[in-house]
Amino acid sequence: MPNRVAVLSDIHGVLPALEAVLAEPDVRAADRIVLTGDITAGPQPAQVLDLLTGLGDRVSWISGNADRELLEYRRGRRDTIPDPIAPWAAAQLREDHLGLLASLPRSLSLSVNGLGKVLFCHATPRDDEEVVLVDSSLARWQEVFDGLGPDIRTVVCGHTHMPFVRLAHGRLVVNPGSVGMPYGRTGAHWALLGPGVELRTTDFDIEAAVTRLGRDSSYPGIAEWADYFLHARATDTDAHTAFAPRDGRDHCP
Repeated sequence: MPNRVAVLSDIHGVLPALEAVLAEPDVRAADRIVLTGDITAGPQPAQVLDLLTGLGDRVSWISGNADRELLEYRRGRRDTIPDPIAPWAAAQLREDHLGLLASLPRSLSLSVNGLGKVLFCHATPRDDEEVVLVDSSLARWQEVFDGLGPDIRTVVCGHTHMPFVRLAHGRLVVNPGSVGMPYGRTGAHWALLGPGVELRTTDFDIEAAVTRLGRDSSYPGIAEWADYFLHARATDTDAHTAFAPRDGRDHCP
């Protein structure tokens, strides 16, 4: 049973943000690093995968919807991806990268000191695209928890790029936010588990990172992409407004 687990979600192929988090002393010292999906869809997908695979067995991987979409696109199972950068990112991946993405589970459970059995997933335990938010109704949480065993007392998810911790039906829900595409405030967001839960933000040189992405990524729209996402120009209000209709707002609180 690991004492400390670092949770990194929604890296989205942003190497400078990932490097900054991996340099954190508490991440270096963690017994395990869990990646809760959307690892690759961004400006440096191959470099991010190569760095993470180099960390070996300390890393536990989960697929996100964006990782699945890149794989489906490359395998000819879909013709388009909604995210404009995703088809370009898919083309950058080698066959070994695609094999890795194909092998990733949708969720995993791990016993963590102080928290017991924790379920890690990308969006919800049952689906990699469902939306739940910090103010989602208890009825909505009951829906997405359907089928979970009573031994799972903590659920860690990502997908919406906004960090939060809340209780729902006696379970602690943790969203670490996004490492590479934060909404609402700048920095690389992640979480440290064990024996409690800590939401963390790693600050790094945004301007240097924007310059580096412009130099190192061949994505045609990289300047605009890096400026928008690394500066977190999408506010939490913007993101919440976009996501809220997808979380079952017809339910009573």
